[in-house]
Amino acid sequence: MSAPRVWLITGSSGGFGTALVNSVLARGDRVIATGRSLEKMQDLPKTENIHLMQLDITAGETTIKDIIVKAISFWGRIDVLVNNAGYGEKTLIEEGGTAHMRLQYETNVFGTLDVTTAVLPYMRAERSGTIVMIGSRTSWRPELTCTGLYSSSKAALRVFSETLASEVAPFAIRMLIVEPAAFRTDALIKNTVYMGNKIPDYDAMRAEAVKRYKNTQRMLKGDPVKAMEAVVDVVRGEGKAAGRPWPLYLILGDLGVSGVTEKCDRILHLLEDWKDVSTGLDYDPEVEE
Repeated sequence: MSAPRVWLITGSSGGFGTALVNSVLARGDRVIATGRSLEKMQDLPKTENIHLMQLDITAGETTIKDIIVKAISFWGRIDVLVNNAGYGEKTLIEEGGTAHMRLQYETNVFGTLDVTTAVLPYMRAERSGTIVMIGSRTSWRPELTCTGLYSSSKAALRVFSETLASEVAPFAIRMLIVEPAAFRTDALIKNTVYMGNKIPDYDAMRAEAVKRYKNTQRMLKGDPVKAMEAVVDVVRGEGKAAGRPWPLYLILGDLGVSGVTEKCDRILHLLEDWKDVSTGLDYDPEVEE
């Protein structure tokens, strides 16, 4: 019987994080559950297979590296890193501006990368490991007002993860980019729409966004427990994932699949319709000569 995997999961105090911790423990693996507040993680299962650690992913590269050293010392390794911690800024782009975009990226992009680069040296030394990035379907369908900063941060997460996947593959480290849609967590209602820089031209648009978010929770159909069970299936090669090739991407939820499909179809049609404008732009042969 193989040894239990050791998972380090950020953002374990609620939503996807809590669901994932419970699923991993139920499979017999071990969890280093992290969050900004130890107090908020006290409802997690009490078992010898879980270890709680305080980790604010915006604490900076040096601090995070020190925390990861302590995490590694507990069971001697980290087999699976799940970058789940994050949040969503809700603001119209012009009203939020670069100040709010920097706040958004500090957590969802820079903080996530700091945790990842702190763990990677240990995975490279073992020539083994799995990194799970929790992204979002909104990175494919960012058209809704007040989602632009969050959506763009998750798009940035996906793109640098695609490159990182190819860079760490020679060390037998796998990347899984998870992009869920419309699951019933508190992620969409935790932060209110930004009201600190109201531009009158946007009043109606902003009001509609506020109304939409008030009704969002009851409209969400996705079960976060089922979503995280699917993630654990893929990582462990069990359930519907058994015997299947490793996917770089895992889109979760009916709206996730339809949203990504619609975006890809739109791009493919645009490429075809504008091919005569987009192509044939190389230097003419006689110019090259």
